[in-house]
Amino acid sequence: MYGDDATIRKILTGLGDTWAVVGLSTNRRRAAYGVAEVLKRHGKRVVPVHPKAETVHGEQGYASLADIPFEVDVVDVFVNSDLAGAVADEAVAKGAQAVWFQLDVVDEAAYERTRAAGLEMVMDRCPAIEIPRLG
Repeated sequence: MYGDDATIRKILTGLGDTWAVVGLSTNRRRAAYGVAEVLKRHGKRVVPVHPKAETVHGEQGYASLADIPFEVDVVDVFVNSDLAGAVADEAVAKGAQAVWFQLDVVDEAAYERTRAAGLEMVMDRCPAIEIPRLG
């Protein structure tokens, strides 16, 4: 289990409202697009991170976490597991408070590194599912 209810609740309600969503583009068919909509409805600022640096949901996009010129509270990761560990490391370098790996995104070594760096972390979960589940 990579994220108990207390950790999930803390990330969703207690760490700040600026979420960088890695893998978010203007493609409405991708899960990241819909999840970002849910996050916005629940008061989060959603910052797209994608190589194309597209504006999504009215928010300027950036090509990488390092390019974002302000603090980010949570990094939500919609890339495959092979790439996710590097994103987690970038989140640590960026000074984020938490990393959230989406459903089917699992990297146990990245989880250990990220937790050892003092960040909260959840893997293989979706905030769009957890928000209503936890009320």
